[in-house]
Amino acid sequence: MSANSTRRSDNSRRHVRNLTRVSSDRYGRYGPDVLTSDPHAGRRPRTVDTPAEPGLVVEDVETGWVGAVVRVEKSGGTHVVVLEDNRGRTRTFGLGAGFWVDGKPVRLVPYRKPQAPPTAQRTASGSLAVPGARARVARASRIWVEGRHDAELVEKVWGEDLRLEGVVVELLDGVDHLVEMLAEFGPGPGRRVGVLVDHLVRGSKESRIAAEAVRPHGAEHVLVVGHPYVDVWQAVRPARVGLDEWPHIPRGTDIKYGTLAALGWPAQDQADVARGWKRILGTVRDYRDLEPSLLGRVEELVDFVTAP
Repeated sequence: MSANSTRRSDNSRRHVRNLTRVSSDRYGRYGPDVLTSDPHAGRRPRTVDTPAEPGLVVEDVETGWVGAVVRVEKSGGTHVVVLEDNRGRTRTFGLGAGFWVDGKPVRLVPYRKPQAPPTAQRTASGSLAVPGARARVARASRIWVEGRHDAELVEKVWGEDLRLEGVVVELLDGVDHLVEMLAEFGPGPGRRVGVLVDHLVRGSKESRIAAEAVRPHGAEHVLVVGHPYVDVWQAVRPARVGLDEWPHIPRGTDIKYGTLAALGWPAQDQADVARGWKRILGTVRDYRDLEPSLLGRVEELVDFVTAP
């Protein structure tokens, strides 16, 4: 054997002895113990937070109790979950980790019911509200109503809409002055007038005045509409003041005083009328408390004076 072969053999034996020494130092005399390591390490399911929603079926790991979540409540300053099994029995457990759902570990946390999406806000007239919108500069067009009570009722139900549209409501102070007021106002393009008249029925004095007033200016610039009631009080649904229907007031008796007397309210002077109307108006919450025969007419006027 050559000297080179002898040196390689000696080196190989020394290398084997070194590996044996390292192996013995690291694992002991008999090598690594397979039981010292967990073959499943790194694959253990991760515990996840799960809302304790009513009806969710969970298992308590410690006791094996399986039940559906009934509720979450506070007891002794801590949150607990009440579970009901398939026999109707209930048990209470501390909220937190230590539960399984569908074979996976979970940490139960309080359930918060999802909030319903916000509903669109509406004005008293039923129109979609525009939060934060500023009132528009007043238009040249106008809405005229016969009296103060008409104006106050329109303001209560349609006021927000009218301010947004820039529509001003003015008092007509009686339909008898309509022809003169229109002549003075001078309706025309971009300057329309919508008029709300009480007791506008076929063949009435009011209907004749309305036709005469519109004729010189044209229907494209003046619109006169009305409701069938002698007074705007009757456009409020009678149920709002505890009646099935508004009382019939004999001809020759003032409609307001007669109505107050029929209701059993004071009816001696104008102050009583003012208080009575304030009481009636106070029962009006929104458009649903008004008769359709008034609602439709006011909406028609608003559309007319705001049309381009």
